[in-house]
This record gives sequence, structure tokens and C-alpha cells, in this order.
Amino acid sequence: MKEILSSLDLLPAPAILIDERLSVFGANEAAYSILPGVGTASSLCAQFAEEDRDKLVNLLILSPDIPGCPAGLDIEITSGEERRWCNLQARQVSGFDGFFIVTILDIHAAKTTQIETRRWEERWNAALVGSDLGVWDHDIRRGDYFYSGKWKEIRGLSRDSEVDADYESWIDAVHPDDRERVRAYIEKQVAGDMSVTDCEYRERRADGTYVWIECRGACVETFPDGSAARIIGTDLDITARKEAEGQIQRLKQRFELALEATRIGVFEADLVDHTVQFDDTLMEIFGLIGNSPVMGGDDWMSVIHPEDRAAALQRINAGVTSGKDFSNEFRIIRANDGALRHIRGQAAHFIDANGRQKVIGANWDVTEDVRVREELERAKTLAEARNSELEAIRSRLEFNALHDDLTGLPNRRFLDETLARHSGAAGLSILHIDLDRFKQINDTLGHRAGDFMLTHASAILLSAASTDDVVARIGGDEFVIVSTFEGDLCRLQAMATEIIERLRAPVYVDKTPCRVGASVGIAFDARPDCDATQLLQNADMALYRAKSNGKNRYEFFTSELQDQIVVKKRVSDEILASLERGEFIPYFQPQFDAKSLDLAGLETLARWAHPLKGVLPPAAFLAIAEELDVVSAIDAMILEKSLDHMKTLGEAAPKISFNISVRRLSDPELMTKLDKLPIAPEKISFELLETIFLDDSEGDLAANIEALRSRGFGLEIDDFGSGHASVIGLLKVKPNTLKVDRALIKPIVENREQRQLVEAIIGIGHSLGMKVTAEGVETRAHIDLLRDMNCDILQGYALAKPMSYTDLRGFIAREDWRR
Repeated sequence: MKEILSSLDLLPAPAILIDERLSVFGANEAAYSILPGVGTASSLCAQFAEEDRDKLVNLLILSPDIPGCPAGLDIEITSGEERRWCNLQARQVSGFDGFFIVTILDIHAAKTTQIETRRWEERWNAALVGSDLGVWDHDIRRGDYFYSGKWKEIRGLSRDSEVDADYESWIDAVHPDDRERVRAYIEKQVAGDMSVTDCEYRERRADGTYVWIECRGACVETFPDGSAARIIGTDLDITARKEAEGQIQRLKQRFELALEATRIGVFEADLVDHTVQFDDTLMEIFGLIGNSPVMGGDDWMSVIHPEDRAAALQRINAGVTSGKDFSNEFRIIRANDGALRHIRGQAAHFIDANGRQKVIGANWDVTEDVRVREELERAKTLAEARNSELEAIRSRLEFNALHDDLTGLPNRRFLDETLARHSGAAGLSILHIDLDRFKQINDTLGHRAGDFMLTHASAILLSAASTDDVVARIGGDEFVIVSTFEGDLCRLQAMATEIIERLRAPVYVDKTPCRVGASVGIAFDARPDCDATQLLQNADMALYRAKSNGKNRYEFFTSELQDQIVVKKRVSDEILASLERGEFIPYFQPQFDAKSLDLAGLETLARWAHPLKGVLPPAAFLAIAEELDVVSAIDAMILEKSLDHMKTLGEAAPKISFNISVRRLSDPELMTKLDKLPIAPEKISFELLETIFLDDSEGDLAANIEALRSRGFGLEIDDFGSGHASVIGLLKVKPNTLKVDRALIKPIVENREQRQLVEAIIGIGHSLGMKVTAEGVETRAHIDLLRDMNCDILQGYALAKPMSYTDLRGFIAREDWRR
């Protein structure tokens, strides 16, 4: 053992003798210099950090005597306060099993350099990975071309995709406008230029779009001839920046165009050296063309009108002190021509990047605006001078707008405003008055007489009403009296009676006695929140009842009248709903040849297939349907359904007739609709119901009658002989058939004069080339008499009643009428 310890001193490197349990048995001087405490330590582990002790054990296990063992252990040794990197190698002592000599080599410098290099590499790699830079490395010497994942992403490629390093293929992807510049950039690097240069260009991505790239690179190695052996660089996607630059450029152009179009000049003032710089537009506005655009503060202030300089300078100083945007307005005496101009400005105080206080702003010429404003001020002064006259005119106009020109009474607008004020008030009554026979007086004696009667009526109403009541004329011969109501019905009755009696009395107009009379509708509401507008509607309904009951009377609005309105509303709703559901159906009353009693045609009649009440006649719905203006829609539905049935009946039904109202006959689209009917026109005949209007048929009505005739449709005059249609009307319409009213047919069996009248009508019809149909044929005697009178067609209960389509088919098949 002594020999081994002596041999340690012969070793040039620090050496320590230990056993397999890492117990220290000795060390040479060099070891003591590195590990001062090794001589007193019982174990080598005491000289190292706790986390390194397992490494020492592994060092002995993997000693160099074992083939393939590593070349020692790199570990930090603590010497005092200093830590140094060393390489420990262990070798078994020959002939002494379990003993090892550990040599220590100082590698601190090399290890520190290695660690620092690795740290820089890690930082560089982390920086590249975390940045948006794509890295490329062209090692031309070795033929190795590297492209980072980010480089590929910039070009729309996946990070693991292969890249073709062919130069021509790559240059082909460069935008045509940029290729020459890129080629020059590449050639400079290939020539061996080792300075870092950059180039911006567009390159086509994998999806066909272009990306803007900022490329920075340099030659880092060269061949002996000076050409590049290795070129390294980075690429950065600057598409967003380029788009932003383009947007900024466009905004700049727009701003410049806006300034040019609006003739706004821009200035920038330096508050440190007291200079101001004008743009060309502002130089022109101030008349300073030819002068330097940069001038001292006193120079440009001299252009401002002397009377405005102090105020302008005060506003500038106040704006600079506050740090907020500020405006200014002053006059200038233009330098080049001495013209007086008005200038308005807006400015802001700011500090530039160098910390200098500045003011930037804009000025524009508002001389024309000032002139317009001065003109407006003069006009305002003139208007105020005439204010009294205008106020008087306004009062007259307002009175005229709210009062009737003829009677001086309040008009409908005044009444509406009054009712609006009274809505929600406590207790109100309304009398709605309509003059009877006023139209006859106006039409026969002229408007002068009519105006006189209206004025006379106004005076009576005013005298019958209280001073607090509102008496208004709301229409031609309609008046309204609005008064408070405290429960006194006798007062309302007395007022209505007085009005009726006094208006009934004769009045002489140019020595001609005139009587008008009046109908009055009365409504009242004693509740504290009455609805004045609804009250007027109630009075109107009561007036309608008074006129319906014989005129020259008054009626109160009652709950019964309200119930009738509710029923009417319900029936109206049911009619509209039935129209939507198609519940109006045709009934048919057959018509027969008077001589052979063969079926000659069918008259179509409207019926309402009510879902609860069954089939209803026109009397149950026609009047309300007319008010709803849906008669034409019902007629159209009946026509459509009837024609569908006609197709099934075929030749069994020679023709079919329909009632048609004047309203539908006046429809300018009627012919277009009839042209689409799926049946020959000669099988269809239209009965003109409202023949009272035929003598005055003009416009669309006359045109449609002529169009019906020219297309082959039959025309019939219904209820002839009832006094509605004249012979002149017949000549204008030229119908195919006359239908003699049932009121004339019924008495011909007993009344000889009535037979002669009907026989004369038949003769008139035949003389005009028309067939004649008799309605109301109720007995066998009617059939025989009308046949003898040469009547053409018979229609009535004696032969057939109106029936449904289903009943009609059986009736025709059985020929029931011949029994």
C-alpha cells in the first residue's frame, strides 16, 4: 500500500487513492491543491455536491478497465468559494482488488466555453423558433440546402414538406415585376459579398396568392476564387406591413385630395424657435406665393388684421396652455393684393419625437360664409321688423285653418283638437246634426240658397247651445255640438227638439219658402274617463238611426244599437273568413224554353254555406258584403265554382248566367280575367244588376260592356220594367235578353191591363232583336199565358226552384219539370 501511495507523487496530475466504498486512503500534492480537504476526509463524496455522489459511484462501476466505458466524468469541484470543472477518471490498482486511483484533470476553461457556446446556441435557436423569421442556409460547398419550418410556412407549405432548391424553379415563383431586382440581389451574394443586405419582393405561395417577403442574407464562406461557398439568411413575411403601407399611402392621397378640393391649408409651428411652416395652399390663401414657406412668428402675424391680432394670439396661447384642440377665427389683409379675407382655423398642441413643443393645424377661407351670414343677419333684422305684421297674418291663418269660411263656426280640425282635449275628462255629450232636404234646395235653388240655409242653421244651433258649448260645422250640411254632461238628459232632449222645430220652420230665400229640417244623433258619457272620439262615433251611429227612421227626429245612442254594431262586426268577420275558406257556393235556377219547355239555361245565385247556420241566402250577407267591398270577390268565387260544374254538365246546360255589379263591370282588368275562363264566351251571359246607372255608363263601364259584346258574351238586363232602366239605356247597352221583373209577371193571370203591359214589353224586346225572359213564373196559368204572348224563356217556382249543384244533376237527369 505504501508503494502505491509513493507512486501517487510521481503522477503529474492530481491523484487520489480510494476503495470501492469511495473511502480516501491518500492523495498527492497536486490533489491537495485542488481539494484541500481531501487529506482529512473519510470519503471522496464529502468533496462534491450531494447531487453528484451517484455519478462518483457510477464512475467506479464503469472504470476504464471495463471495455467501452466512458472517458471519465465531467464534474464541478468546490475549492473554497470557487467552483471549477474537472474530468475524473478511475482505474483499478493492479494486484489490489477494490482499490482505485482517481486522476483529476482541470477542464474548466474548455468546459466553460462549451457550456457558454451551447447556451448561445440554445438562445439563438429559441429566438428563431419564437420569431416570425424563416431561416435558410445554402452550403454550396457541401451541396446542403436547409430551409426552416417557418420558411416553409411563409410560402404556404407544411413544415415537413420537401423543398426543391432549384434556383430557376424558385425564381419563377417570384413576381414578374420583382425578378430582375431579386436576381441582382442574389448575384451580389453569389459573387462573395459578405456584407448583410436585404431585399423586399413578392413570391407566389402554394395556393397561388402572393406574399411579400423581406429577405436578409450574406455570404459567410467563400471558395479560393472569392465566390460564395455558403450563404445564410432569414425571410420575414411583411405582407401585412405592405398592405398597411399601401393603406397609409391611399389615405395620404385622399387626405391630400381632400385638402386640395376643400382649399384647406396646413401649417406647423415650432414653439421653441418661434417659426411656422406653411404648405402651398396656405401660402396661396395668405397671398404669400414667392416667399419662403418657413417664417418667423412675427412675420405671419403681420398678415392678420391689426384689430384681430391680439384676440388670435390669445386663443393660440390659451390652446397651448390647455393642451387641448382649439379653434381660431380672424381676418387677414392678403399680402399680394391687399384683399380682406376671413379665415377660420383648427389647431392642436403636441410634442414631437425630439421633445419640441409644436402646434399643427389647418386654416381655410370662410369669406363667402361670412358674407352669407351677414346677409342672413340683415334678413333676420328685416324679419323682426315685420314681426308684428306676420303675427297678425299668422293669427288670421290659424283662425281660418280652424274655422269654416262660410259660417265662421269651428271646423273638423278644431273639433278633433277639442275632442282630444276632452278625452279622459268627466262627463261629455255630443249632438250630431244633419240637415234634411238640403241637397234638394242646393240643387234646385242654387248654391246661394244653400249657403243662406247653412248660415241660418248655424245661427239656430248657436242660439240653442250654451255659451260654453262648442258648435262646429264638420261637413257640407253636418254640424256637431259638444258640451259637458252632468246627467241632465232633459236638457239634451230639449236642445235637440228646439233645433229640429226651428229648422223645420220655413225660411224665405228670394221670396221662395224653404224648409230643411234636421236629424239629430245624441251620445253621452257621464264617466270620469270618457273617450271623446268614440263618443262622436256613437253620435254618428245614432244619427244614422234617426235618418233611417224617417228623418226630422232625434235618436239616442243605446246599448241595443251597440249590439247591432257588434253583430254587424261579427258577421263582417265571418264573411271575410268564409271568403278565405271558400264557403260561398253557387245555387242554380233553371230557365226553360217557353214553347218546348226544354232546358234553356241556368241562372247562378250566390249562397253562403255558413259552417254553423247552414246555407244562407243573399239577404243574410249581401248588404254587409257591399259595405266591406267584397261583392266582387264573392262573384269571382261563384263564377269559378260554377264554371267547374259547367264542365261536368257539358251539353246538358246550354248556357249559364251570372249577376255582375257595376263595380265589377267597371274593373279595368275585367277583360283580362274573363279571357282566361276555361269555357266558350257564347255559353256565358252576364246580368246587369244595377241598371239604374246604365243611362250614364261611361269610361271603363261602357268600354267593358262593349268588350263583353265583342267577345261573344251574352248580356241581360235584369228586373226590366221596375223603373230602373230606360229605353235609351237599352239602346246604349244593346243586351241579348230582357228579364221582365217578377212584380210585373205575378198579376198577369187576373189583371188584363198587366197582361197587356207585359205583352208590350215582350214586343219592344223582340223589335230590338232581344229575347225576353219572364221571372216569377209560379203557376201553370203563367206558363200558358206567357207562351201565348211569345215570351222566349221562363224562370220561376212553377218549373224549378234554386238548387245546389248536386240536386241540379238529378233534376236534369229526371226532367222533373215536365211533370
